[in-house]
Amino acid sequence: MTAALADDTATVLSPMLQRLAAERATGALIRDRGTLYLADGEVVHAESPATPGIDVLLTRSGALRHEGWWDAVAEAGAGQRVGRYLVDSGRVPGGALELCHLGALYDAAFFALAPTRTPARFRYGVAHWIGPVRPVPVDAVQRETLRRRELLDRIWPDPAVDTAPLRRTGRPADAPVPVGRRRVLECVDGARTATGIAQELGRSAFHILVDLRRLTAAGLVEPVPERAPEASRIALPEVTADPDVALLRRLRDALEAL
Repeated sequence: MTAALADDTATVLSPMLQRLAAERATGALIRDRGTLYLADGEVVHAESPATPGIDVLLTRSGALRHEGWWDAVAEAGAGQRVGRYLVDSGRVPGGALELCHLGALYDAAFFALAPTRTPARFRYGVAHWIGPVRPVPVDAVQRETLRRRELLDRIWPDPAVDTAPLRRTGRPADAPVPVGRRRVLECVDGARTATGIAQELGRSAFHILVDLRRLTAAGLVEPVPERAPEASRIALPEVTADPDVALLRRLRDALEAL
């Protein structure tokens, strides 16, 4: 069964999500920029194309080898117990899994709960193959999302940095750039967006946004200006007093063939 309802972001992030929490629903809330998975009204996982998933965070951090991840998916994905399998098989310590899982969940929820005019949908009974790790109350997810929005606005109020391709300004830095932020700056090439940089570095997309807004506030990074659309030129036939005899003959022949 699927429910559809437009989210009103004027007062809360997602009234629909709050209603699902109140009814202790289980399933997947599908929004424009991501999906929240619920079990008994709590958020158990989240995904968004804007941020690296838990697999990238685990493997890029060195907590798990790529082969170990795909072995776990093959062995336990169908039973929706990949997380439990990683811990029980000794591939990932329980604490490391919880840390990466919470990071991926809050990161994806931040993007999934972004304002949108697209109606949200809820598919009852759907579960994610990662399985249970640590559920998070809906109120905690919404509070953290709001806190992150406020932090970004305090650093630099223009959200264009979050989605546009970015380029370096070429200006000298007024102060030394910290090592982690310098790695982000090195990935700014005029084509990559924040999401592309997060995928390249295997880091939380939200933390990349924080670094990029700070680099923008320092005058080191700016969005690539959008190119103005070129005016369309329509080639008009030359105006002449003489009729196109060949064209008229083709039209006549086509009409006679009907």
